[in-house]
Amino acid sequence: MRVAVLGVGLIGGSIGLAARGLGHEVAGWDVDPDALAAAVERNAVDRAATSVADALVDAAVCFVCVPVGALGELALEALAAAPEECVVSDVGSTKRSLAAATGDERFIGGHPLAGSEASGIAHARPDLFDDATWYLTPGERSSGVLYERLHSLIVAFGARPAAIDAETHDQLMAVTSHLPHVLANVLIDQAGDRLREHGAAVPRIGPSLRDATRVAGANPAIWTDIFMSNAETLSEEIREVARALEQVADRLADSERDALDDWHRHAREQRRLLLEADLAGGPVHELRVAVPNRPGIVAQVALALGRGGVNIVDMALAPAPDNRSGSITLWVAGDGAAARAAELVGELGFPVHGAG
Repeated sequence: MRVAVLGVGLIGGSIGLAARGLGHEVAGWDVDPDALAAAVERNAVDRAATSVADALVDAAVCFVCVPVGALGELALEALAAAPEECVVSDVGSTKRSLAAATGDERFIGGHPLAGSEASGIAHARPDLFDDATWYLTPGERSSGVLYERLHSLIVAFGARPAAIDAETHDQLMAVTSHLPHVLANVLIDQAGDRLREHGAAVPRIGPSLRDATRVAGANPAIWTDIFMSNAETLSEEIREVARALEQVADRLADSERDALDDWHRHAREQRRLLLEADLAGGPVHELRVAVPNRPGIVAQVALALGRGGVNIVDMALAPAPDNRSGSITLWVAGDGAAARAAELVGELGFPVHGAG
């Protein structure tokens, strides 16, 4: 299979390395010729394309891997050049604005929760996506066949695809990804200001400050675009944090020790629950869903399961001979996942058959 990668930085380069490790041919393109040359040297791409259209010749899958501010324009250019049966996806941290800009059935938004503070092709590696959640945000018109192809490739990369609608994705990212960057920047600025006020040399940074500010000052070219693309939701979360901090300050000022003890215990329990949910695995179950053959049906099923917290490990499509109906075979992970999946799909009106 031929894969096109538009933008060969950390994520794009890692996609290229992972795809080539699976035996796929990778055509790469980047606005920076030096980055593209480095991708060729690192064997992240087989061929350096001279243009977006050149990269997409005979491509079956295309990943658009550029900063959020440039995603919309480049995704539309990719769709204009892509073959009719090519699925086009992206790796951006926000999805609503991109979903609004693209209405093509070949486009399926994506966002791998992988990476580091480092950037660039020099830091790319083929195992970057191992066991990482990779959000997929199909639209109502997204092709089921192309969704299956993209999903299967991401599974082969070692990631765990999860379907989610674009609005919910951006709300979750505002508090789990974007807000921590805001807080890290604010905290490191405040710590620096206090040290300078006291006229002391900057001391060794303690582990609490180091851990809490790991992402402070992350690549401005990337993160300013991310903040602006999710500005409304992120602003609401920042104001919510400000209100919570005011409440903590009031408890301190009023010496409310019991309230502070309860707050610490609640935070510890919340963190435990979140970590356990993230590490949850369990047995894999196979289900077959009978569905009508119409546009958006795969996205409808995948999103319903994603909203219900059911992890789709893999899927396969099988149209009926008359092409008017078909079945989706799903492999779902976790204790109770099969029963929950059957319930959710049943609510959509589609019969479900378990196969163990």
